[in-house]
Amino acid sequence: MFIIIVKPQFRPIRMEWREAWCKIAVMSNLVRLSFSLEEPLLKKLDELQKKSRYTNRSELIRDMIRERLVQVEWQENQEAVGTVTLVYNHHLPGLSQKLTHTQHDYHELVLAATHVHLSHELCVEVVLVKGLASRIQELLDALRRHKGVLHGTLSLTSTGIHLS
Repeated sequence: MFIIIVKPQFRPIRMEWREAWCKIAVMSNLVRLSFSLEEPLLKKLDELQKKSRYTNRSELIRDMIRERLVQVEWQENQEAVGTVTLVYNHHLPGLSQKLTHTQHDYHELVLAATHVHLSHELCVEVVLVKGLASRIQELLDALRRHKGVLHGTLSLTSTGIHLS
């Protein structure tokens, strides 16, 4: 069976019904909206679109909205996933064991950890975490407190549950 879809200002398209059903399902999730911007802000948006290599404004704005939604999730202490990255001097006696012990204190957050040798003295540890944003921040703070940790950073993102 075939169906023909006719849209205003477009020529009719002939396709199999399964293909049309998929296209209709995808199209039905999109909503057109209109909003106003000052011209200088619009120019900045277009510059950002070009620099970021988005093919259109809609893609850029969708990603900007998702980014803000993720920030709100963190502020509301919702579940997040992320990485804790530490650079430290592994020659300090007992530091590696202290870092491992601290990760065990937060075992409910830690999904995986990897250890990389940067030089003879320096190592980087990347810990994949999932849990409440505030607990993940507590883990980072606890790890950074150890003498010999030169730098610690946190990269959080959403679990994606509230973004679709």
